[in-house]
Amino acid sequence: MDFTLGKKIISNISKVVVGKSDALELLMVAFLADGHALLEDVPGVGKTLIAKSLAKSFEGIFKRIQFTPDLLPADITGFNFYDQKAGQFKFQSGPVITNILLADEINRAIPRTQSSLLESMEERQVTVDGQTYRLPDPFFVLATQNPIELEGTFPLPEAQLDRFLLRINLGYPQRDEEITILERFRADDPLNSLGSVADPGQLAEVRRSRKEVAVSKPVKEYIADIVRATRENGAIHYGASPRGSLGLMRAAQALAALRGRDFVLPDDIKYLAKPVLAHRLILNEEDKLRGETAEHILEEIIGRTTVPAV
Repeated sequence: MDFTLGKKIISNISKVVVGKSDALELLMVAFLADGHALLEDVPGVGKTLIAKSLAKSFEGIFKRIQFTPDLLPADITGFNFYDQKAGQFKFQSGPVITNILLADEINRAIPRTQSSLLESMEERQVTVDGQTYRLPDPFFVLATQNPIELEGTFPLPEAQLDRFLLRINLGYPQRDEEITILERFRADDPLNSLGSVADPGQLAEVRRSRKEVAVSKPVKEYIADIVRATRENGAIHYGASPRGSLGLMRAAQALAALRGRDFVLPDDIKYLAKPVLAHRLILNEEDKLRGETAEHILEEIIGRTTVPAV
């Protein structure tokens, strides 16, 4: 089981993206775990640059959708049109039929349009006028989102958020990193000369190999205890679903493999609990008004949950 390809992709992206090592590792976790990732932060911190760098590191099909309030579901999925020359209806595929889809500023579209990605993200297919089309393998949605407080944004529906394996926050660069950014981009954009280090077949094989990473019974019980605690916490209206616990296990397998192990540790679960579960939790309104956050509640849950000895 060789997971060095994941590290090669991270290293390749780092030729363009300065710092963000934790975020890049989490991005690769989502990719290898056959999930999708949501990059969230203020404009201008590198969300789109990371997505483009990942796409160029991978010899697959890359498409980008710039989400806007007037974007329609058919603009994403595709549509049937009547070809007068052929005398029949034909399918015009949408940008969702690709290997890597960059859903840029996804929360600038209305909820109906946002939800048009649900079937594609979960079932790896798209249905138009009763006809189902399979998506390429691998298929990876990398969405970027601005904070919901910004003007012209619409909160993602809960069902849509639940389809993202990880939510990743980037943050501002450190002072020395910002100086490096200025130096690196002074004369030219390094993205223009970035080459690929993988092809679809290699990545599909690595994703299949991720399933061989062992998850012991105590670690599975640890995952279940954390997830169940989110459902029993008084500040949380809706806790994480079984999709959340499955996602946490799959993400932990990918993280363990990236770090050179063929087994999952409890520390992997603790490290991934917030990026995998926080966006799936719905807090009570009164607790949100008091300034409570899902991340803070998860920290408390992890602190109270017994760590297994493995």
